[in-house]
Amino acid sequence: MVLKNSSSPSVAIIVSDVSIKNNITISITHIHVFDKPLIKTIHHAVHVTSTEVELFAIRCDINQSLSVNNLSKIVVITDSIHMVKKIFDPFVHLYQSQSVAILSDLHIFFYHCETNFIKFWECPSCLK
Repeated sequence: MVLKNSSSPSVAIIVSDVSIKNNITISITHIHVFDKPLIKTIHHAVHVTSTEVELFAIRCDINQSLSVNNLSKIVVITDSIHMVKKIFDPFVHLYQSQSVAILSDLHIFFYHCETNFIKFWECPSCLK
C-alpha cells in the first residue's frame, strides 16, 4: 500500500525490521524510490542489542537514500518506534554515536532544502 502511494521520485521509503535468533541479531531493510526497489540490506551482528542494529541500519539507509538526486521526503517504517526516539534524545545514552551519525546525515538533508522532511511510522513485525 505504501509503495503504491510513493510514485514520486522525490520520496524514499525505508522499511526496516530486526529479529534475534540464536544470539544473532539480523536486520533486513528495503529502500524504495519512485515505486522501485533501490536497495535491500541485510546486517548480521553478534553480541549487540537489536536497538544498536536497528539504529545502524537506519543510519546506513538514510545515508544511502541521500544519494538519490532531488530527494525531499523520507519515510522510515520500523517495528520499534521507541528506538527511533533515541535518535532525537538530547541526553547521554548508550546509542549516542549512532544518533549523532544519523543526525549529521539528516542535517545535510535539511540544509539542502528547508522544506525537506522525514517521517517515522511504526508497523509491528506481526503485521508483515
